[in-house]
Amino acid sequence: MTVAIIIIVGILIIGALGIGLRRRQTSASHWVVGKRDIPKWTTWFLQAGESLTTFSFLGLAGLAFGGGASAVYAIGYLTMAWPINYFVAPRIRELAQRRGYLTMADYFEDRFRARWLGKVVAIIGAITLIPYLQLQITGLGMIVELATGSSSARGLSMVIASILVAIFVAWSGIKGIARVAILKDILMALALIVVIAGVAISFNGISPVFAEIADRTPTLLTLQADGFGPVWFVTSMLVTVIGAGFATLPHLWPPMLAAKSGEVLRSNSKWLPIYQLLLFIPIMVGMAAVLRLPSDTPGNAVLLTMTGNIVPDWVLGLVAVGGASAAMVPAAGIVMGISTLVSSNVLQNVSPARKMTVNYVVIVVALGLSLAFGLVRSDIGALLLLTYGGTTQLAPGIVLALQRKVRVGAWPVGLGVLVGVVTVATITFAGIPTGGIDSGLIALVPNLVVLVVAEAIRRARGGTAVEQVEFEDDAAVPVAR
Repeated sequence: MTVAIIIIVGILIIGALGIGLRRRQTSASHWVVGKRDIPKWTTWFLQAGESLTTFSFLGLAGLAFGGGASAVYAIGYLTMAWPINYFVAPRIRELAQRRGYLTMADYFEDRFRARWLGKVVAIIGAITLIPYLQLQITGLGMIVELATGSSSARGLSMVIASILVAIFVAWSGIKGIARVAILKDILMALALIVVIAGVAISFNGISPVFAEIADRTPTLLTLQADGFGPVWFVTSMLVTVIGAGFATLPHLWPPMLAAKSGEVLRSNSKWLPIYQLLLFIPIMVGMAAVLRLPSDTPGNAVLLTMTGNIVPDWVLGLVAVGGASAAMVPAAGIVMGISTLVSSNVLQNVSPARKMTVNYVVIVVALGLSLAFGLVRSDIGALLLLTYGGTTQLAPGIVLALQRKVRVGAWPVGLGVLVGVVTVATITFAGIPTGGIDSGLIALVPNLVVLVVAEAIRRARGGTAVEQVEFEDDAAVPVAR
């Protein structure tokens, strides 16, 4: 009972902090990106939020429990993505400020001069973010259930957290998310430190853990664990590097577009790779769990089950609050990404006065769907890779539009994206075996082939080599709102 009370109170405090603004944000632009002047440290926490999520808290320990060293793919992809982001993010932010972008779809629409392409990107982005939103809601429920041992507490916490996220995102927008993101990272860091300290005390250090694993199950210290071999490791890391590095997930855009300057984004890209070292903690906990928990323990239950075995109940409750915050902050950013895509790009004829109303409706619908799906237990690691696989198909278009002059037409890009997304969906829902190769990486092949062939046909039929020239002065007409 003590653990449940601590968790519920913690969730309520997190929600209250997000609603802390005295005035509701009524401008769609200010709601999404503020005045585009968010300073370095606030932007840091907004961008760092993608590193420490429920996947980090639950899924990563589960991967280490079943796949051993293969779990370090998460550290690898995040660390490699930031150097790419160092060049990509400032360029996107520059274009967004000059042209008035609020979403990724605005970028596609404006750079390729095709409103229909913006709609396609918005629809794909919104749909592929739903599994990622579900991941956060599902993860939060798992955290509460594992900490309290109550399935009813699981459902109740998911409902309460979803309602609070809907309220504080609708009320405060990017400013509310930023405020909660700071608390969330502090709570997560403290929770992970407490957990690894408990493991170290329990095993008389960390090195004995690996010594015993080397003696009992040495394959876990290699990339040879069943189902998590080198092919899985390399392809999963590549697809997520592309997705994170080129910002193919739509909810990554508001923090980029709201940053005070490109220099702020470059600074974050230099230092955030070090932040990823925290992810070694859930990996080490998952490895240690191999020595203490039954082999049939569900992967998502590993971290909190281990924690519950080595710390007092009230400490477990505080750790669970840190995990809950790791679900609520990303969920807030994701639901904002979905709602702005719908209100700004899918429904483009919405008047400014009604745009926020549309945002509110979409927030409720998106969270409601994710809550409904989340009440059915899911593999949160699989949900993460499904989202990355779908959104990675947008990477070629993002890269081509970064150039000073966009030389490829909208139709080739759009057709490539559609073929790639259909390929991911077919592989995923038809259960087609891929030999461990990530479906998103496989889908990039037909995506690029279609893009190249369609562009060749376009040029052969007289299509111009330059579809859009970047405007030189800031007085250029921005994307229509």
